[in-house]
Amino acid sequence: MTEIPEHLRKRAAEARQKAEGADDSGASASDAGSGGGGSEAASKIPAHLLERSKSAKGGGGTTTAVAPAESAVAAAVATPAAVPTMTGPAGNTQRLLTVVKAGSIQDIKAKPLDKVHVWPHLIVVEFGAALFCTAFLTIFSVFVNAPLLRLADVNATPNPSKAPWYFLGLQELLTMFHPMVAGVTIPGIGLFALMLAPYIDKNPSNKPEDRKFAVSVFTIFMMFWAVLVIIGSFFRGPGFNFVFPWVEGIFFDL
Repeated sequence: MTEIPEHLRKRAAEARQKAEGADDSGASASDAGSGGGGSEAASKIPAHLLERSKSAKGGGGTTTAVAPAESAVAAAVATPAAVPTMTGPAGNTQRLLTVVKAGSIQDIKAKPLDKVHVWPHLIVVEFGAALFCTAFLTIFSVFVNAPLLRLADVNATPNPSKAPWYFLGLQELLTMFHPMVAGVTIPGIGLFALMLAPYIDKNPSNKPEDRKFAVSVFTIFMMFWAVLVIIGSFFRGPGFNFVFPWVEGIFFDL
């Protein structure tokens, strides 16, 4: 059971003492007076308090006639005497049933979830990204000229002859390794490692900070391929030899 605060105990004790003092003065006034109605008016003590105090003491004696209804008197007599009572400003009896600690009884806070609805959260972001990419490509095509080159001539091979930018990484590997190793083995190992990454790292979390292994593998793969593309684009000159672009120039057409 919850412990009753100290200030409520003090208030109950004061009310009990006051009621007992009023009962004693009311009893003396009843003996001295000529009638029950006059004694009740003189003492100004509610009739149900007199009945309850007499029943608590267990004493006999004459009972003063009371004005309230019999049901109210019976309820007051049936109330245990051990329950602390307090009288309000209007003379109403207040009973302390229990004390509830401060705070909410029911937890109504919603638990945070890591899930959002596709509409509008995902669709709005994807649509905004699509509009941004479309605007960027439109502006880029206006300011950057991309003419078609002349027809290929087998008698005049351009030097250096470079593949498109997305194949320059593979062409750079061909300058370092055997074609079987550069064209099949290394790319195959990279793609196979990316396919195995979800089975090695079985973390169910969708947060990047919790998927350090998968993020690290993909970052290493992308950085490796990006470095090869940059070298093949800007650091390879005539004969596909290594040059510095700030010395020899850039031998690559966008």
